[in-house]
Amino acid sequence: MLEPGSIERALVVTAHPDDVDFGAAGTVARLTDTGTFVTYCLVTDGQAGGFDLETPRPDIIGIRRAEQTEAAKEVGVTDLVFLGQEDGQVVASIDLRRAIARVLRQVRPTVVVTQSPLMNLDRLPANHPDHRATGEATIDAVYPAARNPFAFPELLAEGLEPWTVEEVWVMGIGDGTDAVDITDHFDRKMAALLAHRSQHTHPEAMQERVRAWNEANAAAFGLDGGRLAEVFRVVDTR
Repeated sequence: MLEPGSIERALVVTAHPDDVDFGAAGTVARLTDTGTFVTYCLVTDGQAGGFDLETPRPDIIGIRRAEQTEAAKEVGVTDLVFLGQEDGQVVASIDLRRAIARVLRQVRPTVVVTQSPLMNLDRLPANHPDHRATGEATIDAVYPAARNPFAFPELLAEGLEPWTVEEVWVMGIGDGTDAVDITDHFDRKMAALLAHRSQHTHPEAMQERVRAWNEANAAAFGLDGGRLAEVFRVVDTR
């Protein structure tokens, strides 16, 4: 895994607002603190999320975009791209691959952080189909689409030159290869999560659950007691 201080730019691609904050916000805070410019790419606006039956679904789009923008600021991110796909209907299509490849060529990141394309039958809630489709489309955009000058020639016509990402950090899977110590950034991760007010019926329980997850991550990678970590499977794309 590349060290945070050596990464000039990073792109995080997730299906929904708040996905990055559950899986990687502590790492993002650590990256921005060491000078990395981080961009978020949200495939959907999360309009199928939440628990409020009174708010019209079209209004949720603006609410969730605003919440994600606020959450991003908590960890030092001000550059957000919303692709506007329908929540609950994401597929790893050619169109989505092209859209993500476009963002990759625009941002030109050293590292891409995204979700796993793999099914995890040991933990069903980790298997949201939007997450898996987003991870698959993102990895396909990293290789070969973003780096191949002959893939999506319309991107070249837009003036977007090919770009090769060095590493992909896949979050939220059981076979992680690397842990990032986020102990000193955990409060900012929680501030980001709490910005998603429309999604939390019991914010105190959510905080306890996330802390327990991050404590277990740290213990699994042999960090000292009381430490907190986020875990990724690091893929060298070169």
